[in-house]
Amino acid sequence: MSNNNTPSSNPIRIEVPSKGLTRRHFIYTTALAASSLALSAYAAPKVKYKSPNEKLNIGLIGVGGKGEVDSEGMSGENIIAMCDVDSKTLAKGAKKWPGATQYRDFRKMIESNHEIDAVTVSIPDHQHAPAAMMAIKAGKHVYCQKPLTHTIWEARELTLAARKYKVATQMGNQGHSGDGNRRLCEMVWSGAIGNVLEAHCWTNRPIWPQGRQRPAGSDPVPAHLDWDSWIGPAPMRPFKDKWPAEPGVKQSHGGTVYHPFAWRGWWDFGCGALGDMGCHVMDGANWALKLGAPTSVELVDASPINNEMAPSWSIIRLHFPKRGDLPACTLTWYDGGKLPARPAEMEAEKFPESGTLLIGDKGKLMCDTYGERPRLLPESSMVDFKKPEPTIPRVPNNSPYDDFIRACKGGPAACSNFDVSGPFTETVLLGNLVLRMGKNIEWDCEKMRVKGMPEADQYIKPKYRKGWKV
Repeated sequence: MSNNNTPSSNPIRIEVPSKGLTRRHFIYTTALAASSLALSAYAAPKVKYKSPNEKLNIGLIGVGGKGEVDSEGMSGENIIAMCDVDSKTLAKGAKKWPGATQYRDFRKMIESNHEIDAVTVSIPDHQHAPAAMMAIKAGKHVYCQKPLTHTIWEARELTLAARKYKVATQMGNQGHSGDGNRRLCEMVWSGAIGNVLEAHCWTNRPIWPQGRQRPAGSDPVPAHLDWDSWIGPAPMRPFKDKWPAEPGVKQSHGGTVYHPFAWRGWWDFGCGALGDMGCHVMDGANWALKLGAPTSVELVDASPINNEMAPSWSIIRLHFPKRGDLPACTLTWYDGGKLPARPAEMEAEKFPESGTLLIGDKGKLMCDTYGERPRLLPESSMVDFKKPEPTIPRVPNNSPYDDFIRACKGGPAACSNFDVSGPFTETVLLGNLVLRMGKNIEWDCEKMRVKGMPEADQYIKPKYRKGWKV
């Protein structure tokens, strides 16, 4: 594998329709290539690709929650370093990986530990891009949890940087590595339901607080928590431990306001229900329909919107133009318990908690959260359905970790590498942009801006607190 770091040495690798490069994909590819000139010009460090018989040296950025899962995914390699802002979580991780050097700040870990080959990024959304970018520029491979970034601009920057520095990358939307989404694509591409005109994706999230205002007052920061590092690039705010008791309001996850787990609903730190589950649930439709970027996004309906948190529920519709010989279509997103209209052909008693419904001009198809169980409607018609022959390469063990590790050892690019997951994350986060604006938008993907709404720029490209950068 080449380690030539010249930005123009290869074309940008973007998943494109198999029947040709559409104008919109060409525009996006051209925009990426042009933007690469803005990346820093100093010589990149040599990337360390191991042989298949060697073990990678892994640094864990975040070892609690999803970090526990990601660390297990890398457990066949050498875990040599770990970082967490919570000393209790760090101590728990140290029991599993006693030989790993411990850090409280990922910047110090990346700067000082030159033996690390690859990192996992399993921390709140607002720190994904700073951690991933720093690792990429240090020549380290990156496995980053979804959503890839907190903002659209950050997703574009990581896509560019991963290509320039030639590191292996993977976003943790594990369904993209599974057999289900591949069979979904193959069914759609075989013409099983004809031309798809509508996609409907839904989730039972949020299962944490959303739609609320910031609680007043402050609490002492626990001794085990580095609050300054937890805040990271976001604006500083006082620590608050628990929500005050309110009549009729059920507290979830111990009533915590920010840490642990409850950060997802806050705009400063998370991306709400859409950011949490969109990169999972929308993946099959995005892949099968070769969506690219929408031209407009519609706020169909939502609970009251405020500047602090994502709403408790929302319905958002993305409009996609014709793509080569594929017709224009829409994708409608539902969260907070909202659901699409029940198809008359559906035999099951209820929808799965999260899933996708594709409506074509010759039939309907449904799958579960990660693309599992793709099935025609009515479900009984699958008895006589002849599955199309597999055309998409399968991932070993359906494992995003095995896929990533193989890429780090000179194998093919991981299937949800940043050339794939970066543009997809941009599309997902456009739904949040509509929620932040509280109105419909027209999107210019090439220029990365909302047409006629310069006030949207503040949500597209973030401002970082002093000492933090991408």
